[in-house]
Amino acid sequence: MAADLAGAAMVRVGTLVLRADGGFTPQLLPRHRRVPIRFQGYGDIGTTDGSQPPALQHAKIEFDRDGRLTTKGLPACPPAKLGGTTTKQARSRCRGAIVGTGHVAAEISLAGFDRIELRSPLTLFNGPRQNGNPTVIGHARAPFPVSETYVVVAPIERRRGVFGYRTSFDVPPIAGGLGSLTHVDTKLARTYRSGGRKRSFVSARCSDGILQTQGYFSFSDGNVIYGSVFKFCRARG
Repeated sequence: MAADLAGAAMVRVGTLVLRADGGFTPQLLPRHRRVPIRFQGYGDIGTTDGSQPPALQHAKIEFDRDGRLTTKGLPACPPAKLGGTTTKQARSRCRGAIVGTGHVAAEISLAGFDRIELRSPLTLFNGPRQNGNPTVIGHARAPFPVSETYVVVAPIERRRGVFGYRTSFDVPPIAGGLGSLTHVDTKLARTYRSGGRKRSFVSARCSDGILQTQGYFSFSDGNVIYGSVFKFCRARG
């Protein structure tokens, strides 16, 4: 099932519902030269009947060619350094590599408990290159009664065509497979200095009036949801 929307995307397959949206500032961007931007986005997974949604197992996300990712001179955090850490510990160990923050939430059915919702801060780190490609490391720590640390490595591959970058990654099982991801939100706005220059982890231009993101999401019940979100920009220069 697919959706292509200029605003928030809402896709329904049976009782499964995915809502997603994002945006960036500033919206007035050079036509040919990329400049730093602040990006934010979110995704919500739910059901029409109030039941726990199936577990998200894999995600593939593609980003507009007018965007650019820059990691030159930015510290990298090895995934092994984050294993078993709390949010506070992870951010302390790799403070210089933080490129974004946000939140994640999940619903979990555990014996002896009512169905519960767990929430955790999300931290995104610049990771070591993998096969020549930059990586982003996602870190979250589920609180009691689960008390698990999740570290997800997302390689970011440069592409030709409409979409300039693509990331593809598996979502780890939550609480031994009893949990389902229900919410993710992120903000990316990291700037830094390297080689005597000010740089930005994410930057963009406005060559054709829109910036678009496309995603594919597969779930434990066999469903696959895919779609695109278009956001308008205004060109200058």
